[in-house]
Amino acid sequence: MKSTNPIASLFGKSPFKPMQQHMGIVNECVAEVPKMFEALIAGDQAGVERAKDAIFAKEHEADVLKNEMRGHLPKSLFMPVDRRDLLDVLAMQDSIADTAQDIAGLLVERDMTVPEDMAEDLRTLVQRCVDTVAQCGTIVSELDELVATGFGGPEATRVQEMVEKLNKIEDETDELGMKLARSLFKHEDTLGAVSVMFWYQLIQWIGDLADYAEKVGDRLRLLIAR
Repeated sequence: MKSTNPIASLFGKSPFKPMQQHMGIVNECVAEVPKMFEALIAGDQAGVERAKDAIFAKEHEADVLKNEMRGHLPKSLFMPVDRRDLLDVLAMQDSIADTAQDIAGLLVERDMTVPEDMAEDLRTLVQRCVDTVAQCGTIVSELDELVATGFGGPEATRVQEMVEKLNKIEDETDELGMKLARSLFKHEDTLGAVSVMFWYQLIQWIGDLADYAEKVGDRLRLLIAR
């Protein structure tokens, strides 16, 4: 009997189709993060709330799809990809959306103030982390082409180069995060130790967006190399 489940049907065509769909939702979720920080910098609490609601909605959408995928991923696939590898990549993708939700939750739960001299560096860090996630999404979108070429040839080389670009952007976010942290600690007297602690956590979480995206890229590079 032919399955009527849309996720099962997608897996029947390609194990990567639903993963690409999931990554698309993750990208939409993360794309709301810069809007949230812009609203925070502008003192627009309503804007912060709107961005938070959008992030939470997209994170939930990603969770629903993740759970459906876990329940319908075939036990065996007639292709050089292990089921466990696919589930690992899926979990890493989902961690990106989870982190965006953590950021949004903290920004709403606690009254955060952005020191004026930190605003531009904060914008840059957030945007480059979002860029890293977008680059990850571009790589995931190429997976069907990789399958068609048997994980080899020019397409595999092109994806390897895309992963290298992702790694370079992530390295940049590490530097930006350290720079922002150094700037933050200069404000301990004015912000207070507790606020500095929460801001430091936020900076770590913003960087985690890029870290998880890099982990997805690195795992896909290993799949290609096998």
